Amino acid sequence: MESKFFHHALKILRDVCIGCSHCMRVCPTEALRVRNGKAELYDNRCIDCGECFKVCPVNAIIIEQDDFSKIFGYKRRVALVPAVLLGQFPDEVSPNDVYNTLLELGFTDVFEVENSVDILKESINEYVQDIEIPKPVISSFCPAVVRLIQVKFPALVDNIMLLKPPLDLSAIFYKLLLIDQGVAEQDIGIFYITPCAAKIAAVKSPVGEEYSEVTGVINMDVIYNKVLRTIKQKNSDDPKTSNTSTINPQNILWSLTNGEANEVNGRCLAIDSLHNVIDFLEKLENEEITDVDFLEIRACDEGCAGGVLNSGNRFLTVERLKNRSKSLSVDRTDLPTSYEHSIEKYKSQIAERKAANPVKPRSMMKLDEDMGRAMKKMERVQRIMCFLPNIDCGSCGAPSCQALAEDIVKGKAAISHCIFLQKMMEQTRKLHPDHSFRIMESIWGKDRFKKDCNKGFGRKKDL
Repeated sequence: MESKFFHHALKILRDVCIGCSHCMRVCPTEALRVRNGKAELYDNRCIDCGECFKVCPVNAIIIEQDDFSKIFGYKRRVALVPAVLLGQFPDEVSPNDVYNTLLELGFTDVFEVENSVDILKESINEYVQDIEIPKPVISSFCPAVVRLIQVKFPALVDNIMLLKPPLDLSAIFYKLLLIDQGVAEQDIGIFYITPCAAKIAAVKSPVGEEYSEVTGVINMDVIYNKVLRTIKQKNSDDPKTSNTSTINPQNILWSLTNGEANEVNGRCLAIDSLHNVIDFLEKLENEEITDVDFLEIRACDEGCAGGVLNSGNRFLTVERLKNRSKSLSVDRTDLPTSYEHSIEKYKSQIAERKAANPVKPRSMMKLDEDMGRAMKKMERVQRIMCFLPNIDCGSCGAPSCQALAEDIVKGKAAISHCIFLQKMMEQTRKLHPDHSFRIMESIWGKDRFKKDCNKGFGRKKDL
C-alpha cells in the first residue's frame, strides 16, 4: 500500500544552510520555504527531483543512501547496475573491469538493469495498443515524473503506464534465479546503484506497488569513486578480462532520451529536463496536445545520463553508451548461456508481477480533506491574492505570492509576511515598525540583521 507521506532522499542540513533561497526558487513544485533563516521542506510537495541539490552553494542539501556496509548483512549481495554507471568511466575502463571491481568490493553478483527491457518492450506495446487505456500513455520509468504528476498534474494520473520499470523487473528476476539455485530469500540482498534521488525515494516508498524487491540503494557517485580508485590502484600489467557482453545493444540506451520512445509503436514523443516536462504537461492537461500514443518523460536532461548523482559529463556519457551499443554484436546466437538468456525462463513468472497498481493523485493544491472547507479556503486564497503584489519576490520566505496565499490559508504564514503589505500597514499605523522587523527576523533569521553597516567604511558617503 502507498504510505500517506512520501519518503524523501533529499535532506537539509540546518546547521549548514545559510537561507540563501536558491533552492526555494528552483523547486518545480514550490516545496521549499525559508523560515528562521533556514530552508524548510514541505513533504507533501517534494518529488525528489534534485534541483535544489544542484543549486545549493554550501552543500546544505544531501541525498541520503544506505550505508555500503549494509551489503555484508547478506550471503548473496547483488549489485543492480544501470548502463549509465558504465558510461561514467573513461574509454579505457571496460564494463568487465567495472563488474570485476564491484565483485572485489564485496558484491557476489552483478547484473545490468537493462537486461529485463526485452520482456518489458512487448508489454508496453500491448499496453499502448489497448483502446481502453487513456492516451497518451505516460511512461512510468522516471519516479520523479510520476510524483510530479501526482502532486502538480493530478488530472493526468490515469495516463501513467501501470507497468513496473526495468529496475523492478530485474530485481524480481534475480531473486527468482537465486531462490531456484537454493539460496534462502532472507540471504539475498539486492542493491541498486542509483543516478538520482527520486529512485531512492521510489524504493523506500514505492508508488503503484506494495513494496520493492530492492533491498537497498547506493548513490552512484559513491560507487563510481570506489570503483575508479580501485582500478587505478591496480597494476597496469594485470591481465585484462574480455569485454564480451550479452545485453541487447538497444537496451543500453533505454534510460537515455528517446531510448524508450524509439521502441514503442505509434506516435511517440520524448521530453526531458524538468522545465520542458512541466511546460509539456501543462499543454497536455489543457488538451492543447492530441493524437499522441506514448510519452517518454524524463526529469533529467539527456535522461538518466543527467542524473544528479552522476560524476561524469552527461553528453560524454551519452556518447560512450551509444558507442558501446554500436560495438556490441546484434546477433547473439553464438554467445554462451547467460543471465540475460535465462531471464526468458522466468518470463511467465515476471509477467504475473509486471503490473503496477493504479497511481493515486496527491495534489499539492489540496487545501483541506473536506471538500466544503477546501472550497471556502480556495475562495479565501483568491481574496488574499487581490491584496498581494503578484511579483513573486520571495521576501516573505515563500517562492510566489500564490504560495504565500496558500500558506496563509493553511495557517503556516500571515499576510503581514508580505514586505509590501508590511510597509502599507506601517504607513497606516496598523503595524508597528518593531513588529514588522521581528516578522522579517522570523523569516530570514536574526543573524541576517546583525550586519555592521559602518564596518569597513571610512566615511558616511561611502555607504
